[in-house]
Amino acid sequence: MRVVLQRVRSGSVTVEGEVVGRVGIGYVALVGIAKGDREEAVDGMAQKVAQLRVFADDAGKMNRSVLDVGGGCLVISQFTLIADTTRGRRPFFGEAEAPERARAMCDRFAEALRALGVKVETGRFAADMLVELANDGPVTIVLDG
Repeated sequence: MRVVLQRVRSGSVTVEGEVVGRVGIGYVALVGIAKGDREEAVDGMAQKVAQLRVFADDAGKMNRSVLDVGGGCLVISQFTLIADTTRGRRPFFGEAEAPERARAMCDRFAEALRALGVKVETGRFAADMLVELANDGPVTIVLDG
């Protein structure tokens, strides 16, 4: 499982002209599920995202979590994060999980975040999405688990 976590001031995802998810302060989380990823890893990743301290405290140090600042998380499935680019110029996506299981795992990730108290919005699985965000900092962190 790979999550590209971007700290944002705002983020939204649009499908066919309709905004299907939106957050203010918080994260846009691009989520890639690989073959063999375990459900326990998804739960652990949700805990890491919820508790990761990358928001500024009163002294300006990254010392607060998304929960501490009352932020949200826009979760967007993105199989392209699992691309293998070691050979040639065309990415190989053979290690990405099958769509049915990937959808279930992404849904589980969103639900695990909600259970931890994070406000969660999502994109639409397998749709052509337009993602817009205002990366704050910029702070972008890649989490593998």
